[in-house]
Amino acid sequence: MILRFGGIAWLVAGLLSVIASGDASAQAISRQITLVVPYSAGGGTDTVARLIGNQMSRTLGQPVVIENVVGAGGTRANERVAKSEPNGTTVLINHVALLAAPSLFTNLRYDTEKDFEAVGLVNNAPMLLVGRKSIPGQSPKDYVGWIKEQGSKANFAHGGIGTNSHLCAVMMGNVLGFKPTFVAYRGSNPAITDLLAGQIDLLWDQVTNAIQQVQSGMLHGIAITSTARLDELKDVPTTAELGMPEINYTMWHGLYVAKGTPKEVIAVLNDALRKAVTEPDVVAKFKQLGTMPYPDKQLTPEAHAKLFAADLPRVAKLVESSGAKATEAQ
Repeated sequence: MILRFGGIAWLVAGLLSVIASGDASAQAISRQITLVVPYSAGGGTDTVARLIGNQMSRTLGQPVVIENVVGAGGTRANERVAKSEPNGTTVLINHVALLAAPSLFTNLRYDTEKDFEAVGLVNNAPMLLVGRKSIPGQSPKDYVGWIKEQGSKANFAHGGIGTNSHLCAVMMGNVLGFKPTFVAYRGSNPAITDLLAGQIDLLWDQVTNAIQQVQSGMLHGIAITSTARLDELKDVPTTAELGMPEINYTMWHGLYVAKGTPKEVIAVLNDALRKAVTEPDVVAKFKQLGTMPYPDKQLTPEAHAKLFAADLPRVAKLVESSGAKATEAQ
């Protein structure tokens, strides 16, 4: 009888603990969350945002609404979050463009290093080099040979100065010894449209955005920056296989809130993010897109902040080597 009562007491205590935990989450964030995406709907970042947003909403017990704030190299979205009320209800998802902005724009109305709190890393993905179908050759090795022969005559699309597509092409040019000729687009999707039409030669894009066109045979898959070939793109060799191991660019997404957001609120958001990126359905969809979540030990806000700080000077050097001059964001 005593043991039975003790078991019931233990069960009740456990249930009260779970309820208390749920109450804490509800108190920390008690209204709709806006997840701000600096790029257009349908792109790689938008796709990732919608995948995790749906799952985070279930954990938080609050709607997570996607808001696409496009323009000015992503700085409008960054400013939107930096200037928001620091209560965890306005969250930014971004990648290297957030780090590149200080090197590219003279009129930022926020401080990249001081005005954000890291929530956690979402996913990391290799970059995929795709080319128009009319590039001469029969294999990725042939296509790389053509790029080397063309040098600056080969044109590379990119989704904006300082984006992954731009900086990865800069890195390739640095490794192969030429200055790429760039054609700027308002995001990767219109660039892919012109690639499909044969109006542009090449594009380095996050694999999440370009994988379907390669799988369907509509574009050449030339190289990927992963350490091993992806199961989803078995015919696309790594840059190391093609004799270019120095092209080791990996893009990642992270979540951010305004500086001053309480630690307990960040902890609640981080917990929801962790649950989202380890949800089997999300992991499976990530895999289909050629990306993956970070290992558990790298999912903390502290790990995110450390990677952010380490990547800032690397990105600044790439921007400098591109020859891009800082201008006013429009």
